[in-house]
Amino acid sequence: MTIERGLQLPTDISTPESITNSFTNKDILSLEQFSPESLEHLFEITFFMKDIGENARPSDILSGNLATLLFYEPSSRTRGSFDAAVKQLGGQTVVVENPQQFSSVSKGETFDDTIRTFESYCDTIVLRHPEAGKAQEAADVAKHVPIINAGDGVGEHPTQALLDLFTIQERTGKLDNLIGVFAGDIKNGRTIHSLLRGLSLFPGNEAYLLSPEELRLPHEEILKFKNKGLSITEISLMNEIPKNANYWYWTRVQKERFQNHEDYDRLNNKFVVTKENFDRLAGRETILMHPLPRVGEIETEIDEDSRAVYLRSQVRNGMYVRMALLSLVLGKIK
Repeated sequence: MTIERGLQLPTDISTPESITNSFTNKDILSLEQFSPESLEHLFEITFFMKDIGENARPSDILSGNLATLLFYEPSSRTRGSFDAAVKQLGGQTVVVENPQQFSSVSKGETFDDTIRTFESYCDTIVLRHPEAGKAQEAADVAKHVPIINAGDGVGEHPTQALLDLFTIQERTGKLDNLIGVFAGDIKNGRTIHSLLRGLSLFPGNEAYLLSPEELRLPHEEILKFKNKGLSITEISLMNEIPKNANYWYWTRVQKERFQNHEDYDRLNNKFVVTKENFDRLAGRETILMHPLPRVGEIETEIDEDSRAVYLRSQVRNGMYVRMALLSLVLGKIK
């Protein structure tokens, strides 16, 4: 079985609203919505939220607010950090995991009716779904509450990209003129799709894409990014990684996107970060990132390296960024 090199993205959905002067009541569906100015504002609020989280400061910013976490796919970090973000700020959550089995979806309820139902209970819906475009579909259905995309199939994962951008800026002091290495499942990696969109907003950024041939980014997507000013170079060997990279962004091969497990086994862990090759190929200031979960593509021996941020600042920043985003979207901070 061959794997088609292309994204199965819907073509009949509306364009999400840009975020300019205000986040209030805006759906958060794609990094395409953001500008450098809106990211700067979000990250200013994120530093404030980081102070609340790190110092266990009591907060009632979201007191009285209720968020539904509607997750059609498994999640630990995204669901957990959204849940923690709401509660850190004094709000409450309704958590619905696997609605295909544990809700009226199992009785045949339509997706639209599910969205309308939970819209009646809450102030925002955080949605994860295995199909690309479902977040936009939910936004088209919901008339009264904002939808936050927590990952839609092979489409995007905008809040992951926001925390990744914040982490990069926190460590390098900038988001322009950076060199990054992206490795693993570039084709199906929605976190990579969103992060590349975010990086394309800033000048001078270079991205090196390392993946097996079958898991490369589609050519039309590469052209779109290049037209936005993002320099993209595809490489096939770890020894082609530039020594002066500011960050490595490693990802797993996504088993759940494969119909044939033999294809997955053949492509999995083609590129594994070891202590030897990281010390040899990365710079002294290069940070190693991963959206998690990892399944063997980064050896655990590297976890104690100060440059490995995936289980340190990167994962913690997920809660802080989502605290800031929720506060802005719900109009509690301007």
